Amino acid sequence: MKLGVSPDTFPPRSHEAKRISVVDAAASVFCREGYAGANIDLIAAEAGVSRQTVYNHHGDKEKLFMAVVRDLTERCNAGIFATIATFPDQPTGLESDLIAFAVRMNRNCICNRDGRFLRKLIQAEGERYPELFAEWREQGPGRTWSALAARFARLAYAGHLSIDDPDVAARQFLALVNAELQTTFMLGGMPTEEEVLRSATNGVRTFLAAFGRRKAPAARQAALAHA
Repeated sequence: MKLGVSPDTFPPRSHEAKRISVVDAAASVFCREGYAGANIDLIAAEAGVSRQTVYNHHGDKEKLFMAVVRDLTERCNAGIFATIATFPDQPTGLESDLIAFAVRMNRNCICNRDGRFLRKLIQAEGERYPELFAEWREQGPGRTWSALAARFARLAYAGHLSIDDPDVAARQFLALVNAELQTTFMLGGMPTEEEVLRSATNGVRTFLAAFGRRKAPAARQAALAHA
């Protein structure tokens, strides 16, 4: 909606529809203008609602920003946990299965709209307004790391990996498989499918070099003796 156009010219919307419209518009405005540059009038205009509607739903700009972070975190978590459900618990080819999983994580959770918006807000505002991201720290990375750590613990128990601390392994995996995408993200770009695959492949291979199953010395000696 353009400034100067009355919200009353739009068809009536439900309370929930207005709430969603305000949060979506606020996410776009905060990402585009930054927290300091955004204002309620701009957000209301973009959402197609009155200024008072925004205040009625969220109170002030700080509460609205926190609502945006909460909403993006919840939507990102939904995609992350749906993807974690496809984790290769019984791999037929560990490296290829983990690469395919890492590609899904990058594509569904890192490169999608919600992931891009949340990452941009954190990078732009996290240092200046860390208190606004307290809920994200608890409900975002903390939950993801724990869920993925449980999966890696099962792989280690089954003998596919050698892991002392599954929590560390989960954090390292997530950091490695999208490491080569960070420059593109910082410059506001979108990685190609080839770049997503390359980052996932290199990350998984580095991960397996650190956490891949290690043969005991006796087993290696027996293998060499029968070679």
